[in-house]
Amino acid sequence: MNETESLILATNALKSIARSEQAKQFIKNDEELYPLLFRAAQRFIAGEHREDAISDALTLLSKGYSVSLECIGENIRDEQQCIEEKDEFIELIRLAGNNGLDATVSLDLSHIGMMIDEDLAYNHLVDLSREAALHGMTLMIGAEESAKTDQIHALYKRISESYPNVGITLQAYLNRTERDLEQIKQYPGRIRLVKGAYQEPSEIALPRSEQLRAKYVQLAERLMATDLPVSFATHDEDLIEAIRHCGYLDRPNVELEMLYGVRPDLLKKMKCEGYRAKAYITYGKEWHLYFFHRLAEYPPNMFRAIADIVTPSIKVETY
Repeated sequence: MNETESLILATNALKSIARSEQAKQFIKNDEELYPLLFRAAQRFIAGEHREDAISDALTLLSKGYSVSLECIGENIRDEQQCIEEKDEFIELIRLAGNNGLDATVSLDLSHIGMMIDEDLAYNHLVDLSREAALHGMTLMIGAEESAKTDQIHALYKRISESYPNVGITLQAYLNRTERDLEQIKQYPGRIRLVKGAYQEPSEIALPRSEQLRAKYVQLAERLMATDLPVSFATHDEDLIEAIRHCGYLDRPNVELEMLYGVRPDLLKKMKCEGYRAKAYITYGKEWHLYFFHRLAEYPPNMFRAIADIVTPSIKVETY
């Protein structure tokens, strides 16, 4: 087995752990394992509480970055829990607003009720969109597995009729995205373009490849033909160079976004070169899936995670 094959196996294993409810419960209930893994996870999350995220956001804003904030969670099927999670986002928006943060708040619709009832999710989305608008903030809807895409887009179109401060995330690796963009660009919200991180069948999605990079650039070109605000969300240095070479990062309606703790050196470099740089800050107690997805994106991060267990990282100081 060569190195590439080993990395593919490691990536798939980490993604399987990320999606495993059994693994999540085992980690949460193990009094010794939980704090060790949480040390490593803190390279990628601000902490377990909204105050942790606000503190890191204020530090990054003082350094010239913009920020996006998210309480981690998805696939909730209990209505009362969905209400509690919606209320958490309301408090996050208020706390950010009271601290003078010009921030984006991001969320997955399955976190606030979409897995139970679309109307429940829509009503929660209205509450959040209204609160965000009161504080001059953007609310960004995340992309999830492709099986949810039709629901997500339907809810986005519905909320956009009343709240132009709501944006949407598109995944470049899905075969359907070119068609989706033709519809989505008719709405006023910000579009965040990502490669896509979920395990999807090869018949509906491209793998990580030069072909995917080329498709991302093609979608970026289509976005630049609109006047919509755009977030290019990627840590791929070759891809960033490609869209910079096209002049897209110089546009006043464009920002470059990267996940907190992932390539802070690169985001700092881009910021120092005058580009609009945004850090995507997450927090919450449901960090298991998010953490293992970050490891799956680059399996050698496992070695960094082991080091962080011994000596926890200080992320903000690296920006």
